[in-house]
Amino acid sequence: MSVRHLRIAFYAPLKSPDHPVPSGDRQMARMLIACLERAGHRVEVISALRAYLPVPDDTGRWALLQADAEAERDRIAKGWRGGMPDLIFCYHDYYKSPDLVGHPLARAFAIPYMTCEASYSDRRNKGIWAEAQDIARQGVRDAALNLSFTARDAAGLHGAVPEARVARFAPFIDTTPFGAPPEPEPGHIVAVAMMRPGDKLESYRHLAASLQRLPSGTDWRLSIAGDGPARGEVEALFAGLPAERLNWLGALPPTEVAALLKRGSLFLWPGCGEAYGLAYLEAQAAGLPVVAYCVAGVPEVVSEDAGGTLVAAGDTEALADAVARLLTDPVGAARLGVKARAAAQARHSFPAASARLGDLIAGVMEAKR
Repeated sequence: MSVRHLRIAFYAPLKSPDHPVPSGDRQMARMLIACLERAGHRVEVISALRAYLPVPDDTGRWALLQADAEAERDRIAKGWRGGMPDLIFCYHDYYKSPDLVGHPLARAFAIPYMTCEASYSDRRNKGIWAEAQDIARQGVRDAALNLSFTARDAAGLHGAVPEARVARFAPFIDTTPFGAPPEPEPGHIVAVAMMRPGDKLESYRHLAASLQRLPSGTDWRLSIAGDGPARGEVEALFAGLPAERLNWLGALPPTEVAALLKRGSLFLWPGCGEAYGLAYLEAQAAGLPVVAYCVAGVPEVVSEDAGGTLVAAGDTEALADAVARLLTDPVGAARLGVKARAAAQARHSFPAASARLGDLIAGVMEAKR
């Protein structure tokens, strides 16, 4: 299906694609914009306002955010006097980060509205989160289409808004940097993740515990690419492991991450609370078998037919067993790596995502007409 080139207003309330701090959210926002532009559309990031509510009882922050959003809407609307966009596209709208900019403008000017990775949680209806989540739910209800990266998010949207129009849209990366054949180094385990409190720190805790359970005599070393405010706590978790087996690389640019993954034998990341995890897709594109927990959104991208091994959440012994099997069977690990690369290209590559997104937007505009 084709559609004329559109003027698309893009807004990411949690983190602008221009935000200075790298994260999976920023990366996905940038990739979505690249997909839209690849299809020939003209994309404008209409606001850098960060609508983030870290706790449910900060009413002062909530009031200030609402006032800032109103000022942003006025500023944007004045800029549209010469012509309005054809579509407003919102990325990652949820109870901690509601869309107070794009959705109200869409309603005020009768512009088609789309969301991507919107979500709803029955467990977060308290304080200002309840009010913010109701705003997010209204956006989902009004949207011409809501794109969900995971089955869990899609089910949550349908549960909260049965009439919501939802389509699945697989998470994706640019697989180009991973095109060269892998050159795995024996015993080389790789992990790539930011070091921050919460789920990331918990995954590091389980990662360290699983390595402590590896059988004596196992040939292994771990390279960790990542940094952040919890680095001291992360390093303390690994204090009981031989220092010579640990390679702390800090935050690396994308080209160096790709080179690191190419040298790995396997990718190990428990994935506590992960929505899906772009790092898993990068590892697969590089040809690494992945070992992780079967938890949260991880099974959306890691599976046996994609060269992955999933174990029960919280079972560090099972993680260690899976790692040991792969390290002692490099031929079998290589076979899984081939499957991983094929799956990344077929399901999660930039060209595949761009074509899919183009068709979905064309459908929205055809329905409007």
